[in-house]
Amino acid sequence: MNDYYTDLGVSRDASIEDIKRAYRKKARTLHPDVNPGADAETEFKRVSQAYDVLSDEAKRAAYDRGQDPYGGASGGFGQGFSFSDIMDAFFGGTAAGARGPRSRVQRGHDALVRLDVDLRTAVFGGEETLTLDTAIRCTTCSGAGAQPGSGTRTCAVCSGRGEVQQVQRSFLGQVMTSRPCQACRGYGDVIEHPCFDCSGEGRVRTRRDLTLKVPGGVDTGTRIQLGGESEVGPFGGEPGDLYVEIAVAADETFHRRGDDLHCSVEVPMTAAALGATIPLTTLDGEHEVDVPEGTQPGETVRLAGLGVTHLRSQGRGDLVVHLDVRVPTRLTEEQRELLARLAQDRGETRPEGRMTAGGHARKGKLWDALRGR
Repeated sequence: MNDYYTDLGVSRDASIEDIKRAYRKKARTLHPDVNPGADAETEFKRVSQAYDVLSDEAKRAAYDRGQDPYGGASGGFGQGFSFSDIMDAFFGGTAAGARGPRSRVQRGHDALVRLDVDLRTAVFGGEETLTLDTAIRCTTCSGAGAQPGSGTRTCAVCSGRGEVQQVQRSFLGQVMTSRPCQACRGYGDVIEHPCFDCSGEGRVRTRRDLTLKVPGGVDTGTRIQLGGESEVGPFGGEPGDLYVEIAVAADETFHRRGDDLHCSVEVPMTAAALGATIPLTTLDGEHEVDVPEGTQPGETVRLAGLGVTHLRSQGRGDLVVHLDVRVPTRLTEEQRELLARLAQDRGETRPEGRMTAGGHARKGKLWDALRGR
């Protein structure tokens, strides 16, 4: 008879935890899937047989008395050896049969929907109505899935365990595996009379409206989480969460950069030269834009606090007004004469173009390129 204690490398007074720990260590190195050595399979069988005996109190007691731990049966190693023992050795798991039947009640799935809003709602916030196609608890059976007055019966195939066991032969001997019972789908019981309204699922499909408070400052891509507002789970399970992704529609007048708004305003040449106050319709109502005397094309005026609300802090961004100075293209004779007199007064009847600082830089680079520098 083999010395099982020596095979596992434990003392004769080793605890069951010591035996399991020693078997895990040896099985991880000797298992044929990880050790292709010629003697690995034989050694693995010997160590597994030692574990099969020493991990069972009755077999170990018989072995310690010098008796056959298998009671004279012809099985030897693998007699009643469960696949779950190997899984326990490798991963520290529990036996498959210990899981028991699974619950019918499950949490509902999370859902993601898109909500289109206009720029005003994105800036100030507001309330929007969402129409959802979702699942709610069946009111006929109150989520039980069975017709009122009926219930469930214990599955005759698995006797309520929710799984069935099967013995297969392999190089390890007889290996016992467990799989969910097909008759009850792993629940351990069977609904004899399913509810007509929900077909035995405990929930029904419906359409409902939901009012959403959109905070000011949202932008395209912002997601708002609404806990428990998605579909309910099977058999009355708690509902999942609803995620609302915001999509902000483009605006004809304003465009957004961060929390600032930008717009363009046409300014007559005379107003840019002389200075003026121009009315502007903003998202906050009518405001006046002061155009400084001598304004140049492309200059901007910043109106503080008229931009987008900060999403996670106080205050708002700014409204940046781009001044588009317009030069007239059609002049009357009188207007032409006035401009000619102005040009004469300013000495601009024969204007000479003057390079700006940027122009000098560009000219210098061009000259250097021509000279081969």
